[in-house]
Amino acid sequence: MSFEELLEQVGGFGPFQLRNVALLALPRVLLPLHFLLPIFLAAVPAHRCALPGAPANFSHQDAWLEAYIPREPDGTLSSCLRFAYPQALPNTTLGEERQSRGELEDEPATVPCSQGWEYDHSEFSSTTATESRVGIYIIHLEVECRWRQSLPGRQQWDLVCEQKGLNRAASTFFFAGVLVGAVAFGYLSDRFGRRRLLLVAYVSTLVLGLASAASVSYVMFAITRTLTGSALAGFTIIVMPLELEWLDVEHRTVAGVLSSTFWTGGVMLLALVGYLIRDWRWLLLAVTLPCAPGILSLWWVPESARWLLTQGRVKEAHRYLLHCARLNGRPVCEDSLSQEAVSKVAAEERVVRRPSYLDLFRTPRLRHISLCCMVVWFGVNFSYYGLSLDVSGLGLNVYQTQLLFGAVELPFKLLVYLSVRHAGRRLTQAGTLLGTALALGTRLLVSSDMKSWSTVLAVMGKGFSEAAFTTVYLFTSELYPTVLRQTGMGLTALVGRLGGSLAPLAALLDGVWLSLPKLAYGGIALLAAGTALLLPETRQAQLPETIQDVERKSAPTSLQEEEMPMKQVQN
Repeated sequence: MSFEELLEQVGGFGPFQLRNVALLALPRVLLPLHFLLPIFLAAVPAHRCALPGAPANFSHQDAWLEAYIPREPDGTLSSCLRFAYPQALPNTTLGEERQSRGELEDEPATVPCSQGWEYDHSEFSSTTATESRVGIYIIHLEVECRWRQSLPGRQQWDLVCEQKGLNRAASTFFFAGVLVGAVAFGYLSDRFGRRRLLLVAYVSTLVLGLASAASVSYVMFAITRTLTGSALAGFTIIVMPLELEWLDVEHRTVAGVLSSTFWTGGVMLLALVGYLIRDWRWLLLAVTLPCAPGILSLWWVPESARWLLTQGRVKEAHRYLLHCARLNGRPVCEDSLSQEAVSKVAAEERVVRRPSYLDLFRTPRLRHISLCCMVVWFGVNFSYYGLSLDVSGLGLNVYQTQLLFGAVELPFKLLVYLSVRHAGRRLTQAGTLLGTALALGTRLLVSSDMKSWSTVLAVMGKGFSEAAFTTVYLFTSELYPTVLRQTGMGLTALVGRLGGSLAPLAALLDGVWLSLPKLAYGGIALLAAGTALLLPETRQAQLPETIQDVERKSAPTSLQEEEMPMKQVQN
């Protein structure tokens, strides 16, 4: 008897599985709230050098700024430079006197903003980029203002102009933390269990998120956000396998796509939360506190019975299987689901030694799957976050763009559901990545005057990239065997998060060529699309339990009964 047969007896899709999907919805909602948070958290509003002696009569402010701030070639006031000394305007009395004395220069000297910056707070009361002087904030609560002024060791951040790279680097640090966390959680959850490590992820995210909101310096913020990313990686690695390992083959697709809609809900919720909360500290606090009820919800989340059997923990697996049958209303015969029957299934699946990342490369089939998945995950993450974090130049404000980017994901998820059922996982993965690359490439050919077409292509690219993200989680979870599923997800997610961490930095390539970032995002997506075609199809296939199951699929018929090179990992 296999685990699939056990699952068929207790119900492979019913109230038990639906409750499991509902309980694991919160981590999926929290992920986009944190992953896409830099859109609001690190927003850079209009700014200019802070200038002494602002005129009391603001009707003359434009002329006053002309005397202090140079203009860019496009006619706008410079954001990063000021004149070395005030310039008298030529059509004023003072200007005529200075011109007669030869004191006016054709190209007056400019210097960086030595006294800080003034920011436009009409859209954001504060962001990490504008974190500087308390006095210029628009603070509605007096108690908050007093709290800010009392912070010990408070430093000026001003992550603009020469330090704008630090502003983007904070996102890179965060995704680097996700990268490291994916490795750790992938390995540890295969060794100590999915449910226990999910608790660690919840508690760590809550503690580190609160520490980030209370940061008194950029260094503290960067460190705590990096560690928060590591904690959040537990959600990305654990949630999908924990759902799939309780589902039968027939319902894995619908459950996987249904679960991914919670991510879309989080994307749209972020637009609302960002609109209502304009201060970055309170915004970070708002997206972190839901971890508290999440910790309580783990009381009802079941451990994976598949994993328990591979570890020889038969009693616990038997208890969960009986609970599943009871909730699903399945009358189970004591003989067919006795502890002895479950023990026989466990005897075929029990792991002799602990899994390691080297096991993913020891056998030909697994090595091929791992290498291809690494390229696909890098392309999916790199293109998705490159598109998601770039919400400028679409003719909409940041809140409208975020809401539109979230809304467009819903029809594309329906497209994924239909496609993976009829065309299969492999073609869907390659097709969605190809659609992302074509949307980005076509957008390069559209002139800057055609903003409506540019917006349509950006939205289409975002939809295709989200469809690729939805597919890659489902596809990868079905490719790896149960004994290495979390380890394999951890490795591929590691490479994927490397792509996510490089995406914000790739946006800085616009200083070399304005279209270079989009070309990079589209080119990598195209490479990943071609690589996805090299992976095996998993539609209507049972989840592999052992490494032998994976290798047997590629072996000739005459050799399928022979022992595989990895027999030392299995009984």
